[in-house]
Amino acid sequence: MIIASLSDSARYEKLNPLFKQAFDFVRAADPAVLEPGPHVLAEDALIVMVNETAMKTLEKARMEVHNKVIDIHVPLSREERFTWKERAVLEKPSEPFQEEKDAQHYDDAEETSFTVRPGQFAVFFPEDAHAGCIGEGVIRKLVIKVKTA
Repeated sequence: MIIASLSDSARYEKLNPLFKQAFDFVRAADPAVLEPGPHVLAEDALIVMVNETAMKTLEKARMEVHNKVIDIHVPLSREERFTWKERAVLEKPSEPFQEEKDAQHYDDAEETSFTVRPGQFAVFFPEDAHAGCIGEGVIRKLVIKVKTA
């Protein structure tokens, strides 16, 4: 997991060959005019989701994991609270792994929580269980799906 400022994103671009393209998109994007929905930057490898989502309480947040993608979360309109736990210690799956969505949810309690503000980002690798959109109101954010190298 990485939590950092967008102004420091170049230092992380070497971690995956698609990270530079993802962060270039974020740096060039005008949040006010981005259309909600998916923006495919590289077919089956790099997709930017522009989401406008109702936030939820901590009690309703469920941990999520992926096998084939890395998630980069970029809040645009307001700060967002996340929870995190090491995937290897998860014990309470709430569903089987869904191959078509590359996702599985867990009802485990978080190990830690943190807040990401506009101008920052969080990166979750397949070993990171995470839950986001924790708070009140509606958030506009980017969720970038990056195929693992």
